[in-house]
Amino acid sequence: MSGRRTVRAYIGLGANLGDAARTLSDAVAALDALPGVAVRGVSRLYATAPWGVTDQPEFRNAVVALDVAADAADPETAALALLGRLKTLERQAGRRGGTRWGPRELDLDLLVYGRHRIDVERSGDARSVDAAIDPTKAAKRLQVPHRDLGERLFVLAPLADVAPRLVPPGWDEAIETRRRQVAGGEPPGSVRVVGDWDASAGRWRPA
Repeated sequence: MSGRRTVRAYIGLGANLGDAARTLSDAVAALDALPGVAVRGVSRLYATAPWGVTDQPEFRNAVVALDVAADAADPETAALALLGRLKTLERQAGRRGGTRWGPRELDLDLLVYGRHRIDVERSGDARSVDAAIDPTKAAKRLQVPHRDLGERLFVLAPLADVAPRLVPPGWDEAIETRRRQVAGGEPPGSVRVVGDWDASAGRWRPA
């Protein structure tokens, strides 16, 4: 995308069904293959305890930094378009509607979109895969930075790998600072590193 204006976006990845690490590796490749998108950084791979519904397998989580071509569209429209592409990738990975906070074949969340603060109604293709069965998902708006970003260590830890000094729009502290604060209140081992990204192989190797 040389010579084109871009926006740096950060995407949270999660899965806990099947070969979750392989699913996330495939998701990184799929993101990099999207037109007008280039992967610029991949976090370490984390094993994380389930959140919300605890009677399920532990998750694998990561964060990817993307450069996204900034077209003439306003930031809200562009962010919704990117989210719609994320939802398409979820479905292609086998994601189907399930229980709230339940097991996931693949979960892709738009965490940060440049310096923009966004709160907008979702378009049809940007709605959650679970919207048909979960009224809270059906009514959910797109909020960027992600509304839960500052509270969830399984997102803060990998995001701190790729952007430790990032201060998201509306925040007054860096991601790494917030990561340390939240980590201090979490049980030991609830979020732990299990892999290092090998760009040449396109997958995580055991840490």
